[in-house]
Amino acid sequence: MSSQTARSNLMALPAIAWLGLFMIVPCVIVFAYAFLTRGLYGGVEYTLTSDNFLRVIDPLYAKIFLTSVRIAGLATLFAILIAYPAAYAICLAPKRAQPMLLFFAVLPFWSNYLIRTYAWIVLLNREGLINNLLRWLGYDGEPLSLLYSEGAVIVGLVYNYLPFVILAIYSSLSRLNGELVEASRDLGAGRIRTFWRVTLPLTMPGVAAGGVFIFVLSIGNFVTPALLGGGRFQMIGNLVYDQFLTANDWPFGAALGMVLIAVMVTLLLLQARASARFSGETAEAKNG
Repeated sequence: MSSQTARSNLMALPAIAWLGLFMIVPCVIVFAYAFLTRGLYGGVEYTLTSDNFLRVIDPLYAKIFLTSVRIAGLATLFAILIAYPAAYAICLAPKRAQPMLLFFAVLPFWSNYLIRTYAWIVLLNREGLINNLLRWLGYDGEPLSLLYSEGAVIVGLVYNYLPFVILAIYSSLSRLNGELVEASRDLGAGRIRTFWRVTLPLTMPGVAAGGVFIFVLSIGNFVTPALLGGGRFQMIGNLVYDQFLTANDWPFGAALGMVLIAVMVTLLLLQARASARFSGETAEAKNG
């Protein structure tokens, strides 16, 4: 092993130790709890069982999981539809203006997540700004019930995680070889056809990265459904939260958490594999 490699490993050691202590070790503990038994009056009995994972596929909990997948999927779709034009517009802006535009894109992160979510309560409630604006425009019907609905939760998730998607897509667009776009235009393709046949396919890794990112964060979120959903429906994150802090069923909560982690890790691995395959195909095309 060369001295440079040894120094690199030594510099990476604090980060590895941090991740091992505060991520891997807690996951191992949660995994162990998933195979234990809930006590008669709560707590944990150290009796091994696999019943907790069998309860996960119960129709009641499976429905909550499917609801979480639907909401996270819709949030992902809307975020991509909003983020791609925004990232594309930033890339088309002059180079000197792009850092400022990216700054405005991530500006919401300068405020607390809860504050950003509570702001939507002010906007969406029956006496909020949106309904007051509609009255000012002449609408005299019943105030719209925008808050405490699936739509409100999706809006909150999209708003809170949109900057991540913009940055992922912008990163992919900024690395796009402009000569390929020029070649497509020289061969007679218009702007729209060039976008669909050249730009979009070549930037799909960024789209996939941003999509997986927001889906993973959304499916396990419990703050936004609790505040903007008003407790009218549950997502898997709320169910895990309730098992640990309300039902006092730590083993079942741990099993739900491990299933959620497995889904997240699977998506991240698929995204990484797809990106690596795309990069290899692109390199082969350039060499060919």
